[in-house]
Formats: sequence, structure tokens, C-alpha cells
Amino acid sequence: MLEIHGLSRHFNGRPVLAGINLSLSPGEYVAIVGESGVGKSTLLNLIAGLDRPDGGTLVLDGCDYAGLDEDALTRLRRDKLGFVFQAFHVLPHLTVRQNVALPLWLQGVDGDAADAPAQQLLDAVGLGDRAGSWPRELSGGEMQRVAIARALVHRPRLVLADEPTGNLDPANGARVLDLLATRIREAGAIGILVTHSLEAAATADRVLRLDATGLHG
Repeated sequence: MLEIHGLSRHFNGRPVLAGINLSLSPGEYVAIVGESGVGKSTLLNLIAGLDRPDGGTLVLDGCDYAGLDEDALTRLRRDKLGFVFQAFHVLPHLTVRQNVALPLWLQGVDGDAADAPAQQLLDAVGLGDRAGSWPRELSGGEMQRVAIARALVHRPRLVLADEPTGNLDPANGARVLDLLATRIREAGAIGILVTHSLEAAATADRVLRLDATGLHG
């Protein structure tokens, strides 16, 4: 379902990623580990269509989206991707439940049809009682859990998570890792987790290492 071939990215003439190849099937969940600065977040941004590769192909469900225009990329992200950002990107003017429901709103789903799955995900990450709260009232760890619920609520085909447990205590970290893995496998989606934590990586089906020479299984 996801095929990556020869993916490369340069910054100021310096190669950050070169010749990245990866093939993932429905229901497969992989972790990518590597040293800081090796390009893990850059790779996720390329896969999400948030950055443009300098070479290579990105094929999701038979569509090579590396060269799509911004409107088409926006539609692809809206319909098929869920992204857990390291910096949360929780919107301050929306309540917790509204933040989680946002991907459904963007698909034209509203009312109870959006609120019910949003509440279900908030319950799953232990924030059911904070649905009406504002982001400013949350801790960093709580906002991380909101971001994870938001990434899963619309049942995306591809889930990308950039250090999703970096702001969580061990108990909540284990809880959201279990939720990520379960939702990805049950939905037959694809999951890519980027992490420094070997414990977090161990929850995936397989662990890949990114270094200066490429991505290795």
C-alpha cells in the first residue's frame, strides 16, 4: 500500500536523505530509530507530503503523490493521513473535543457523527473528562494525547507518529503506544513510528534504522 523508492532530500546542497527505499503492506506497523539529526523527522515530513523530495517516488494506494500540487496533497492528507506531531499543533481556539473532531469536520462530518468518535478516542487516551477543556488548561503530556486522538479519529490509511511518547510518563506512554498499534492493525492501515526509545520501537512489528547510508531492516 505504501511504496517508497529512491527518496532523497538535500538542504543547502547537503544530502540529508539519499536512496531511501521502503515497502509496507496494510496492517503493518514499523518503527524507525536513529541518531539525532540523521533525518528521521525529515523522512516523516516527506512521507506526509509536508515537504518535497528532491528525487524518488512516494506511492500510496497506487498513487504517486511526490509530484502532486498543493491542493491535491491537502486532499490526500485530509482523507488518508493521520500525523502525530512532536510539537502537538493543538489549536488554542478549539476545545479538546473539537480539536480531535477536526479531521472529521474537514471531511464534511459534523454533529454527533463527529463528536461521538472524538469522545471515544479521548476516553481511550484517558482524557474523556477533559473534552470541554481548552488547550491552555492542559499539560504538555495531555496535549500530546489529544494530538494522538486527533490523528486516529478519521481512521486514516497511513498513520505517522513523530516521538509520540516524548512528553508522556511511562504509564500513559504505554497506553498510547498500545492504542496506536491496535488501531493501525485493526483498521488494516499502515503505521510509521519515529522514536529514540527502544521500548517504544519494540511495540512495532519491525524496527528499521536510519543512518547516513539509508534505511536498514
